[in-house]
Amino acid sequence: MEIPQQLAKLRQHAILLLTRREHARFELTNKLLVKGYESLQVDQILDQLEAEDLLSDKRFSECYIRSRANKGYGPYRISMELRERRIDEQVVNEFLYHDWDWYEQAVEVRRKRFGVEPVIDLKNRAKQQRFLQYRGFSAEQISVAMRRND
Repeated sequence: MEIPQQLAKLRQHAILLLTRREHARFELTNKLLVKGYESLQVDQILDQLEAEDLLSDKRFSECYIRSRANKGYGPYRISMELRERRIDEQVVNEFLYHDWDWYEQAVEVRRKRFGVEPVIDLKNRAKQQRFLQYRGFSAEQISVAMRRND
């Protein structure tokens, strides 16, 4: 297969993946490399897609944060997941702390999982705090969620 035809096929494959959902550049690169495309060609096509604003780590971050927050995850967990996808820390912070009240989110996640009954024993309190910590909320956010319930 000649080079221009390979590039056209690669571009078509990349666009197909992007039509399904937003991707981080790192994710899309890995998916295309696994399919056997050449690294230099992948970089070339992804540069073009970024220039055309078809591929955007910022847009991916926004969608990802919204999706994970709506599923009950906190800022630390989401931030870690985005770092694994090689999203720039500045981009993460721009969206992560812009539109979300993480204190209220922690309260809602706690209520959804454990109900509105006050926590009276330490074992249950520790269990709820561990759950919120696992979900990615800070100690301060967990504290507020626990106090709001008591």
